[in-house]
Amino acid sequence: MTNTAPPDPHRTEIKVRFYELDPYDHLNHTIYVAYFETARIEFLESVGFGLGRLNEMGFRIVVSQIEVDFMAPVIHGDRVVVETAVVENRRASSRWHQRMYRDGEMVAELRLRAAITDVAGKPARFPEELRIALES
Repeated sequence: MTNTAPPDPHRTEIKVRFYELDPYDHLNHTIYVAYFETARIEFLESVGFGLGRLNEMGFRIVVSQIEVDFMAPVIHGDRVVVETAVVENRRASSRWHQRMYRDGEMVAELRLRAAITDVAGKPARFPEELRIALES
């Protein structure tokens, strides 16, 4: 099922730490991806489907495709806000859109496709209650 209206994003604030910087004193590109992951986990927890609960239910959400655009550097001490929204749900996959802001300026954007699997890694259908939670 595809969402037709843009969903209200979930927001996660993260403070940049010195050990996450690259040799140019900018947030390392791999850490941006980690921040986006942190925000997705926070989003799942906010709708009642943290990783522990998903595991108890016998499901995993796994990244199958990821694309990131970097617009501006982030440095030590900055606080960023990551907005996370699920923009499409299908039988066994979903599309996520995330944006990272510093003081209202977008500094990075991520588009991601995720699959749902059972704990053995085999494709599975989204449980109805999870699909509803992600669409709300």
